[in-house]
Amino acid sequence: MEVVNYWDYKHPLEHTWTLWYLDSTRTKNWEECLMEVGSFSTIEDFWCFFNHIKPVSHLKVGCDYSLFKRGIRPMWEDEANKEGGRWMINVDRKTTTPTLDKYWLELVMCMIGECFTDHNDNVNGATVNIRGKGNRISLWTRNTSNENGGMIKLGLKLKNVIGLPPTQVITFQTHQDCAKINPSQAKVTYYI
Repeated sequence: MEVVNYWDYKHPLEHTWTLWYLDSTRTKNWEECLMEVGSFSTIEDFWCFFNHIKPVSHLKVGCDYSLFKRGIRPMWEDEANKEGGRWMINVDRKTTTPTLDKYWLELVMCMIGECFTDHNDNVNGATVNIRGKGNRISLWTRNTSNENGGMIKLGLKLKNVIGLPPTQVITFQTHQDCAKINPSQAKVTYYI
């Protein structure tokens, strides 16, 4: 009888995901500050990454983590992002450290676990931005269509997965609007 060692088997994900790190500095342009950390395609490799990087709450101001499907760069100009947008969650600087880390981990696990059900194909990735005035977590999409209420359903699922209070408003902006003007001044396309 052959003995099977189940520790030798890994659990594959639907997609391969790439982790990016941005450490912005005034001496380099944005693209030079963006670094690809690596990619993973199994649950076990995901935990290896996330157990060996700094929690988002320990990143210094001006730094980002981004997690995107392999082949998609975390930038508006990427072909897969051009026609899309992002659901944004503003996280007050006073929010406790464990809460910020929890929000990010819940979003990431939902993405890699394909928990956005009918909307998984529209999800490209997510970013967390650590800023002095307040942090932001964003879910990036391939398109901006709200056909059959799809974009609103995606936003509602995001709020639920993260565990946001029902009173907290999240907003959606298109990448095209953000690219035209300062993103903080871009119009809100949807909100819930």
